[in-house]
Amino acid sequence: MASAEHEALTSAGYIKHHLTNLTYGQLPDGSWGFAKSAEEAAQMGFWSINVDSMGWSVFLGLVFFLLFRGVAKKASSGVPTGFQNGIEAVIEFVDNNVKGMFPYRNAMVAPMALTILVWVFFMNAMDLVAIDLLPKTAEVIAVNAFGADPHNVFFKVVPSTDPNVTLGMAFAVFLLIIFFSIREKGIGGFLGELTLHPFSSKNIFIQILCIPINLLLELVSLLAKPVSLGLRLFGNLYAGEVIFILIAIMYSVNLVLGLFGISLQLIWALFHILIIALQAFIFMVLTIVYMSMAFQTNEQH
Repeated sequence: MASAEHEALTSAGYIKHHLTNLTYGQLPDGSWGFAKSAEEAAQMGFWSINVDSMGWSVFLGLVFFLLFRGVAKKASSGVPTGFQNGIEAVIEFVDNNVKGMFPYRNAMVAPMALTILVWVFFMNAMDLVAIDLLPKTAEVIAVNAFGADPHNVFFKVVPSTDPNVTLGMAFAVFLLIIFFSIREKGIGGFLGELTLHPFSSKNIFIQILCIPINLLLELVSLLAKPVSLGLRLFGNLYAGEVIFILIAIMYSVNLVLGLFGISLQLIWALFHILIIALQAFIFMVLTIVYMSMAFQTNEQH
């Protein structure tokens, strides 16, 4: 963390450092390696990968899988443990939401909704880990084991503050929407939704004239679904992370601001628990709603 005497010079650098991913890709000289700055990471282009975001996403997904699999294997008709009760409550909560919003038959939707809720919650919950704990640990390991420059060691621990992760999940949901829309309605029905609404007419000539307008409006509406789904999650968690970083800077100013920062961080952390749970729930609910819309074959305009 920035020292008190260098606060004015290092606060911006401290914030930027914490918001920069550990990115691996092709360097300007043609070789492959880790970026030494945010600018260098941006120059790596499409084929670069944010190693920290991907690593934590996979790790948390594995934690989710092992926890729920362990409970499923030990589940019995006897008296359940408190942890088993908690897992069963989450499953029942998701099942009730799916039944209420998805009145169709599909064996994939409920497991997908459960995965989204718990996985996104786990990723969001990384925001509650002490802001410098894991990045500082990674820095110590990189410096002592590999001789790295500490200023070039980046390590973000909240995957949902990376738009590549949130938009990637949203894009996966978008592909499922397209797939099931075409499967349930056929190519003709899917194209009809895009070209014959919202403006329609019994006059065939007017209807033909309305097709370009309808297509433009419906395409915007269709493409807005994954964009809004991914950016909503990213924006809320990114803002929360920035606030935690700003509070952390207060510790290095003086004792009074440091003590105030501790109190402020506890309050924000308690409030943030609601945010991380709510954002996971919203992502799940919107996914269920979008899937339900993909299965609708009757005209509801």
